[in-house]
Amino acid sequence: MIMDGLTPGGEPPPPLIVSSLQVSAQMARHPRKDTGPELTLRRLLFARGLRYRVQFRVPGMARRTIDIAFPGKKVAVFLDGCFWHGCPEHGMLPHSNREWWRRKLDGNRRRDLETTEHLTNLGWDVLRFWSHEDASAVVEVIVARLSQPARGRSSRLG
Repeated sequence: MIMDGLTPGGEPPPPLIVSSLQVSAQMARHPRKDTGPELTLRRLLFARGLRYRVQFRVPGMARRTIDIAFPGKKVAVFLDGCFWHGCPEHGMLPHSNREWWRRKLDGNRRRDLETTEHLTNLGWDVLRFWSHEDASAVVEVIVARLSQPARGRSSRLG
């Protein structure tokens, strides 16, 4: 296990190298924003009369954005893809170049946790959902949270 960027022997881990340029190009084509589940959720929220910001920058954290933000209410909504964020139900580790992928996906989960903790410390309510979750149920959770005062907490529907 790698902790704080060092191996158990105290040396830095070897650099992450993608198994092939073809795999790298294929993964780069996956959308990072405006995915099908995000668009569906945004349409449902808009139909309920809710207005929100898309790809809202996380205050104080460079290169991190909130998928759907309600800044006035301090509610941040993240719609996490099963593969990239390690869904316990659908997440999987590719068979080739397993160590690279394990480290990559572990890093994604660590970054998610850091972002959630940072926003919570700033008084934001953080809601994280898996992209496979029912969008209508997600909308109901968001609507319920928006009707309450922000308290700096985080939760996941499923």
